[in-house]
Amino acid sequence: MSKPAKTEAELIAMARAELKAHADCPDGIVISVLRDGDSWEFRAEADAATVARPGYPECVALLVQVGDHLSKQYDFKG
Repeated sequence: MSKPAKTEAELIAMARAELKAHADCPDGIVISVLRDGDSWEFRAEADAATVARPGYPECVALLVQVGDHLSKQYDFKG
């Protein structure tokens, strides 16, 4: 049985909603989806000022957890 597929925009919107609900993330984090064969994961990028702000490392760690959870539920629709 295959998993439902979501677009990159849908997956990122889901990730942002989870981050907003569970963490005080600084503005300026750019989230993208990185495909690896049949699997995918989130990537976070930010400028140096955003990286230096409080909460950034925790936000990235949470994003990894959210991506792991969502990748078990959804395929990437490219």
